[in-house]
Amino acid sequence: MAALTSLPPLHLVLLAQGPAAGLGAAGAFLPLATDRLAQLLGVAPRTLDCAADPHGAMTQLTRCPDPWLAALPLDPGLALDSGGHWAELLGAWRQPSLLVLGHDQMATGMPAAGTALLQRWQVPLVGLIQCGGPWDPDARRRDGLPWLGCLEEQPNRQASRPTDIPAEALTEVDDEALALRLRWRWAQLDRLGVA
Repeated sequence: MAALTSLPPLHLVLLAQGPAAGLGAAGAFLPLATDRLAQLLGVAPRTLDCAADPHGAMTQLTRCPDPWLAALPLDPGLALDSGGHWAELLGAWRQPSLLVLGHDQMATGMPAAGTALLQRWQVPLVGLIQCGGPWDPDARRRDGLPWLGCLEEQPNRQASRPTDIPAEALTEVDDEALALRLRWRWAQLDRLGVA
């Protein structure tokens, strides 16, 4: 665990896919996922200003030396007015990113398509996180995608938890495991010189 404490500050862009960039289905979970993950990782939550010049927005964001997690409230495949798209821009900036998908997107090709888009543009992909819904680890392993885990929209394990363990403790254990996997992946990217 000592190796995880000597990492460079965490600077991650959180991505979601969907109509109008997360204003559709993603809009319901992207702000929640951003706040929960930022709190879990102990970093400042931020939002990329998509109305501004995209390169200017990235410059402003990357100049912040403190750790941060920034949500991109647009689908990374959407075209930019100046040409290209956000995935291409994130790849050019070598900006490590997380792809968050809603549970309703698990029955679609969105996880694979989003991963392929980011890989195509060489975006350093820290991993994928499912937000809400039932988590199916066997199905996620069969996907062959870099899943980190599931972030419950509204943690509530009252019905299935043992009576001697509070629901908050079970959620913290799950959240801590997700945070540990995310930091471990960040350490891998750091060793590759990407982080």
